[in-house]
Amino acid sequence: MMSEPDKLIPEHGGYRKLKSFQLAQLIYDITVRFCDKYIDQFSRTKDQMIQAARSGVQNIAEGSQASGTSKKTELRLTNVARASLEELRLDYENFLRHRGLARLAPDDPILQRFKALRCKTLAEVRNWIEQERKLIEDRDGSKQTGKDINMSVDASSCKSLSSSSLAANGVLSLLNVTCYLLDRQLSGQTETFENEGGFTERLYRVRTQNRRKK
Repeated sequence: MMSEPDKLIPEHGGYRKLKSFQLAQLIYDITVRFCDKYIDQFSRTKDQMIQAARSGVQNIAEGSQASGTSKKTELRLTNVARASLEELRLDYENFLRHRGLARLAPDDPILQRFKALRCKTLAEVRNWIEQERKLIEDRDGSKQTGKDINMSVDASSCKSLSSSSLAANGVLSLLNVTCYLLDRQLSGQTETFENEGGFTERLYRVRTQNRRKK
């Protein structure tokens, strides 16, 4: 039996198991919902954000599937996915900046709670937003009644934290992780391509091995 490096078409297409794909798909689901609720329906920004999010998902999948016969194509498509998600990250940052909404620091208690949840679905993200809004409302209510309660929410974080700003900050947190994972994938794919070559080199090795056996 041939070892994995010597198989003409190695195992490929397992993109659904990739954490980067799973997160990119969640980001896409959130972005479709986000744009429907908070972005002008007739603006180019809506279409561009949705297309950028979709490109991230589709190119990770297509690159994984193409890797069986073309490591070069896999590398190129993974890079397209990474570039698309970087574009999307800028759109979310612009959304917050243009509206004067809070951009939360990575160590903000709100984002720490979000990261701890490890949300996998749009419904789980929406539930997190609802819970954070309730915490903020309870905190504001305690101020009005003179109560002093510890909500583990920074005062600075509570300013301008609407549902839209929470959603945008949540997506930015997911994008940071996904882009980091894709950077690692690109590094690994580059190293594999440099060391093993592409389909032509693999075909040559397999043919040479078969001739020696005969």
